[in-house]
Amino acid sequence: MDEIVVINSSTQNSLNPSIASSSRPFNLRTNQTTNAGTSLCLSNSVSMDIVKRKLPVIQWLPKYDFSLFLQDALAGFTVSLTEIPQGIAYALVAGLASQYGLYSGIMGGIVYFVFGTCKDINMGPTAIMALFIQNSVSTMGADGAALITFLTGCLIFSAGVLHLGFVVEFFSYPIITGFTTAAALSIGSSQLKSLLGIKGSANEFLEAWKSVILHIGETRKWDAILGFCSIVFLFIFRYIRVYGSLKYKPEWTTRRNVLARFIIYLSLGSNALVVIGGTSIAYVAEKNYNSTPFVLTGEVKSGFPSLSWPPFSTTFNGTYFGFTDMLSEYGSLIAFCPLVAFLEHVAIVKAFSKGKIIDASQELMALGLGNIAGSFIHSMPVTGSFTRTAVNNASGVRTTTGGLITSLLLLVCLAFITGVFQYIPKATLASVVIVSMYYLCEFHAIGVMWKTKRLDLIPYAITLFCCLFISLEYGILIGIGTSLVFILYDSARPKLHIEQTVVQDRVVYVVRPKVGLYFTSAEFLRDTILTECDEEKSIVVIDGEFVRNSDSTAARNFLDLLDDLKVRNQDAVFWNFKDGVRNICTGNSEQMGRHFKNGDLSDAIKEL
Repeated sequence: MDEIVVINSSTQNSLNPSIASSSRPFNLRTNQTTNAGTSLCLSNSVSMDIVKRKLPVIQWLPKYDFSLFLQDALAGFTVSLTEIPQGIAYALVAGLASQYGLYSGIMGGIVYFVFGTCKDINMGPTAIMALFIQNSVSTMGADGAALITFLTGCLIFSAGVLHLGFVVEFFSYPIITGFTTAAALSIGSSQLKSLLGIKGSANEFLEAWKSVILHIGETRKWDAILGFCSIVFLFIFRYIRVYGSLKYKPEWTTRRNVLARFIIYLSLGSNALVVIGGTSIAYVAEKNYNSTPFVLTGEVKSGFPSLSWPPFSTTFNGTYFGFTDMLSEYGSLIAFCPLVAFLEHVAIVKAFSKGKIIDASQELMALGLGNIAGSFIHSMPVTGSFTRTAVNNASGVRTTTGGLITSLLLLVCLAFITGVFQYIPKATLASVVIVSMYYLCEFHAIGVMWKTKRLDLIPYAITLFCCLFISLEYGILIGIGTSLVFILYDSARPKLHIEQTVVQDRVVYVVRPKVGLYFTSAEFLRDTILTECDEEKSIVVIDGEFVRNSDSTAARNFLDLLDDLKVRNQDAVFWNFKDGVRNICTGNSEQMGRHFKNGDLSDAIKEL
């Protein structure tokens, strides 16, 4: 309590210098008044700090000016050119009507504008979320997507309120990269039929490839040509943006620098350019030549989404689903959808935080509220998008206003230009998804793990293949289980450094554990000492310099070790142990106390 009082007093004076410098004579009434005023001032200050932390927008909005708005407007417009085709494509991946992909991009940007902490983040539909809800949509329709969005938002928001952001730390790099790569491969594979103009759909990895192989003879020539040309175009512009014109040469003229910048901004909207090109060809072919060379997206419902409560029951294809029935249909998706949404979101925030401290709990609350709000307009689950966030960053966004502008532009599109969307070829949308998934595959992680710790390749490979050939949910669970096995094995087999020396004409074995000693490693330590330190009448010294903690099982094994060594005419010294570990061990047996020594090793041995 004393420490709290001191901190409060210091904070009080720094916030209110006039109070600290007051020279009024002391009396009881004055003291009471001063304390009351100080407490009120401090309380108001703390309350304002909490408000600013929970509503980050009020920290930067008073300093916002027109120049910042112009940069945010440019970024918001550029991102919208990417989000429109991606939203439509991801809606089709999920099995929803095209307009739901645009609905999903609206509320995320609006909510994140107020509650978000990372200026670059674009929150909206993603391929992984679309893949997750495929089965639910096929069973319960659009209402199935809206309810899981609401439930996902509630769980994520609750986790934020309870400060459970640390959960992300339990997912290792091999698990996250293996899962992400598997999801990207599954999504890309599901788009092969649309790319080739083959009818039907197949969502699972093996099912998708099997379907393509069996129906390869049904490939539509013009769809395939358009799809592969679009892929080449997207790769070229990606290369220009990342490796080409980003590095301006000093000897270039101003005119050439302007041209380079123009090419860069053009490449940022490459997804939109591909879609516009394919749509234009399809439109001209139908209107001027009465021909339909491509499989088209079809009609996209125009107008703003209706505002209503999330559906807690639904009827789809003649089957009624009550709330409990819908929960039963979701199964493990109720847990995995919010978990994966948060993992994906935080991974992107970390990548674009630029050294800033991440408030994971605040991000949880922002993401949760975005999904809750989205469920009221029949959105599918949303999270941060790496592709659109990268475009946002490259476009020079300055605040979260960029996301707000993107959301408003989506509303404009829904109101005025959805009639054009019906001419978008599915092959074009498939190319957009496939290229996005190509850059989401983290095969470079194999090289990283090979150079750092090759054993990490095992949980990576297990997660990758289980996600591909079983399911994403079970795959990530199996991967986590594999990682835990490795952790438990390392804990059960700690590194021990054993050094043999001679002190006072007696052989001394110095055993140095490098980690804490717990029940998992207690038996291993005892067996190793009895095996390696076997010379009769020798002294076994266990150096506890690096042992920060222990437990009762390890303490019991130390006592058994003393008895074993005594039978072999050997002595034992527990040297340099922390007081906390010593108390745990002596609490098991007071006679162990005389074996714990500190200071010089020679003096400790003399005292035996």
